[in-house]
Amino acid sequence: MKTLVVGYGSIGKRHSSVLNNLGHDTAIVSRRDSKNPKQFRNITEAVKLFNPSYVVIASRTEEHYSNIEMLADAGFLGKLLIEKPLYRKGSKSPPKVFSSIKVAFNLRFHPALLRFREIVSERNVYAVNVYVGSYLPNWRPNTDYRQSYSAIYSQGGGVLRDLSHELDYLTWIFGPWKKVAAIGGHFSNLQIDSEDVFLLLLTTEKVKAISLNMNYIDTIPRREVIALTNDGTVSLDLIQNTIQVNDRIETFNVSRNTTYEAQHIHMIGGNNEILCDIEEGLANMCLIEAAENAARLGKWIQALND
Repeated sequence: MKTLVVGYGSIGKRHSSVLNNLGHDTAIVSRRDSKNPKQFRNITEAVKLFNPSYVVIASRTEEHYSNIEMLADAGFLGKLLIEKPLYRKGSKSPPKVFSSIKVAFNLRFHPALLRFREIVSERNVYAVNVYVGSYLPNWRPNTDYRQSYSAIYSQGGGVLRDLSHELDYLTWIFGPWKKVAAIGGHFSNLQIDSEDVFLLLLTTEKVKAISLNMNYIDTIPRREVIALTNDGTVSLDLIQNTIQVNDRIETFNVSRNTTYEAQHIHMIGGNNEILCDIEEGLANMCLIEAAENAARLGKWIQALND
């Protein structure tokens, strides 16, 4: 299949490499010079001359919607995958011209997370505690973290958007959010203008008490979920790739690109069961903005449809 990746930063390079390794004819759109032999300077040119069947938008978050409109205006009608989060702000629905449109929450394809979802679906879950944190300056080797989009709020940076995988899988597994309270902001000495810490309390359709701690400042990377259930504790570690159910531990073999490969295979193959649809992506944006408002106002924010 002819595939096109819009944006050639770290995540765009990852998508391009994975698609090439899967055997697809892959081109990129980037304003920067690259060593990629199939590079276009703009979306219109790429659609006209390359004629892709599948496009991945991996540009800066604040450029996502304009990129979607450019694809529609250029006549692209194929399959579209948009990197998370869907937008920097807002919940405007994309044009309904594409054969399929999904949001790239690739952690849904992590085998340990899928196993965790399977286990807790058969139990009553009383409470969930989630922790995700790592040190931003270590994220992108050979790159000044202060110049990355993560460091710049206006470009879609900050833990709420960067680490929105957690918001996605929590609502995917435990149902739509009902209300949220939060504390967050730029609390560390990192030289950024985006938030580096956020703590959320959530109530969802299936669980009355969820706590979520997100940060850019933990020098020991952690990505953990603990579910307290009617049949004991279920603990998920997405760094060690393990699940512990009471005293039993399962370990999963996960490579650096496992989740990305699975996501593209499902997307290209039309298997939509796990993929994040556009309505879920928009709901994720609503939760992000609700958490920001909760932190700013110091009060619980109710979901609009609750």
